[in-house]
Amino acid sequence: MTDFAKTKTKAITIVLIIVLSLISLSIGAKSFTWIGVLKGEANHLQTLFISRLPRLLSILITGAGLSISGLLMQTITGNKFVSPTTAGTMDWSRLGVLIAILLAGEQSKLLRILVAFIIAFLGNLIFISITQRVPYKSAVMVPLIGLMLGSVVSSLTTFISYRYNIIQNVSSWLQGNFSLVIKGRYELLYIGMPMVVIAYLFAGRFTIAGMGESIATNLGLDYKKTVLLGLLIVSFLTTTIVITIGSIAFVGLIIPNIVSLYKGDNLRNCLFDTAALGALFLLVCDIVGRLVIYPYEVSISVVVSVLGSIIFLLLIFARKGKAFKNA
Repeated sequence: MTDFAKTKTKAITIVLIIVLSLISLSIGAKSFTWIGVLKGEANHLQTLFISRLPRLLSILITGAGLSISGLLMQTITGNKFVSPTTAGTMDWSRLGVLIAILLAGEQSKLLRILVAFIIAFLGNLIFISITQRVPYKSAVMVPLIGLMLGSVVSSLTTFISYRYNIIQNVSSWLQGNFSLVIKGRYELLYIGMPMVVIAYLFAGRFTIAGMGESIATNLGLDYKKTVLLGLLIVSFLTTTIVITIGSIAFVGLIIPNIVSLYKGDNLRNCLFDTAALGALFLLVCDIVGRLVIYPYEVSISVVVSVLGSIIFLLLIFARKGKAFKNA
C-alpha cells in the first residue's frame, strides 16, 4: 500500500469516527436534540454531558485500549492468535478484582485496580513462561494454552464467588456493558492512557522482541526486560477496562490482524491505525446494539462476539488464500 493510500485510509477512519460519534450521541431512550443543546436547555445539556458524552469517550478509549493490548501481545509472542482474551489476561483480572473485594469491599477502586493489575501481570508471566517451555509451538497451540489457563482461572473465580456469596458481582464482569456509564463512573479509563504513550516510545524494541529472544539479544536488546514492560502495559490497560466496563472479547484479536494486512508488522507504524480502528469497531457495535431492539439495547459483548466471530473467520480464510497464492 502506497503512502497516499495509507493516508487516505487513516483520514477515512477518522471521518467515520467523527460521524458515528455524532450518531452515538444522538441515540438514546431519553429525549435529546442538538437544537436543545444549542439553545442551552438544561435537560438536553445534562443528558449530553452526564450520560451521552461519557459513554462515547468510554467506548473510544476501551476500543483503542483493547486493540493496542492485543497488538502488543501478538508482537511480543509472535503469534497472531494471541490477545488479552485468548491469553487469559481478562480472567486473571477478574480474579484480582474478586480478591480485592474480599479484602477491602467494593469501595476502594484504587485497591481493586492495584490488586487486579498485580494478578493480571502474574497471570501473563505464567502464560509466557508456559508457552516458552512448550517444545511444539504451532500458531494454534499458544492461544490454546492461554484459553485453557484462563478457563481454570475463571472456574476458580466462580468457585470463590459462590463460596462467599458474591456471584452476582462476578457475573457483572463477564459481559462488557456501557449502559451504566455516566459521569463519575468511567474516569478510571484515563489512567491507562500513559501506557499507550509508553507503548509508542518503546514500539521499536517491542518489534525487535517479537523476532525471538536469540535475534533480539544478538541485536543488543534486553529481551526479558522488554517483554516484562510489554506485559505490564497489557495488564494495566486490560485491568482498567475490566474494572470499569467489563470483559469484551475479539477486539484485541481481530483489529491488530486487520491492520497488519495493510500496514505490516512494525508496531510503531500500526499503533495509531490499530487504536483508531478498534475505537471505530466498538463504536459501530455499540450503535448496532442500541438500535436493534430500540429503545432497549443488546449488551456490547453480544454484538462484538457475533460480528467479531464473523470477521475472524473471514480473516482466517483471507490469510489462507494469501498463503496459497504465495505458494
